[in-house]
Amino acid sequence: MKSKKLFILLGLLRVVALVAACGAQPAAAPQQSAGGDSAAGAKPYIPVISKGFQHQFWQAVKQGSEQAAKDLNVDITFEGPGSESEVDKQIEMLQTALDKKPAAICFAALDSKAAVPLLEKAKAANIPVVGFDSGVDSDIPVATAATDNIAAAAYAADKMAELVGEGEVAIIAHDQTSRTGIDRVKGFTDQIAAKYPNIKIVDTQYGAGDPQKSTDIVKAVIAAHPNLKGYFGANEGSMKGVMNGVKEMGKEGQIVMIGYDAGKQLKDEIRAGTVAGAITQDPVGIGYKCVEAAVKAIKGETVEKNIDTGFKWYDKSNVDSEEMKPLLYD
Repeated sequence: MKSKKLFILLGLLRVVALVAACGAQPAAAPQQSAGGDSAAGAKPYIPVISKGFQHQFWQAVKQGSEQAAKDLNVDITFEGPGSESEVDKQIEMLQTALDKKPAAICFAALDSKAAVPLLEKAKAANIPVVGFDSGVDSDIPVATAATDNIAAAAYAADKMAELVGEGEVAIIAHDQTSRTGIDRVKGFTDQIAAKYPNIKIVDTQYGAGDPQKSTDIVKAVIAAHPNLKGYFGANEGSMKGVMNGVKEMGKEGQIVMIGYDAGKQLKDEIRAGTVAGAITQDPVGIGYKCVEAAVKAIKGETVEKNIDTGFKWYDKSNVDSEEMKPLLYD
């Protein structure tokens, strides 16, 4: 009898234990905090979305943004489409970044209008957006870290006028949708129109920053305008097209070439005297300043709306100077 009672008691205890186990709440999953952090106290996450990777300019911007992330104790990713014509790919990257609920976003727009709907989503989610290199047609970005491209291109126009005196010149730029493409063409064109009546811009074309496409365009323009005296290339890829096109058409020494940005080929031809000179930005500074502004915005600090990262003119006289060394990349 005692053994039977014991057996019944043990059975009841098992039932009670089973019921308790079934009623227990599962362990809570880790809460993901704002900014894409997976644990309290983790670093804020800031995706940095550039216009591409095909030029060394973007690698220099990447270097600056990574240094800022290290100095300011934040996590970043740096990415961009394979070429500066892939607007849809860049928009896809922006959507993916938003889905991660970052603390802020740094964004260099390929198309100054196409990104606006997603930037409005960022604003609605209280995610600060900082533009860099290229702004957007919106007041949503809390700041934009960039060269004053209109002023820089106007300076290039002054140099062109100084060197050609009068006659026909042409422009090739990377696009007519980004702020850099729009502003560099505008700065050069407006300056020539306002100050140099004896100089005529006979052609403005766009090569998507692709060296081969830009080369083909330049050759066609030179063939159509045999008296051309000057050519302005508005970014690294465009300027490669100018240098290659002028050489392939046998016009070296006859057409004044002025560029924008840097790169090994451009620096080598400036050293050789075949290219008159170029405007350089501060790509490392652009990368640093955009992340720095994003961190300030995350903290609720005041951020300057337009962060001018400056520009310099370089030619054979200073291409290898200590002053220019940090601003020129291969």
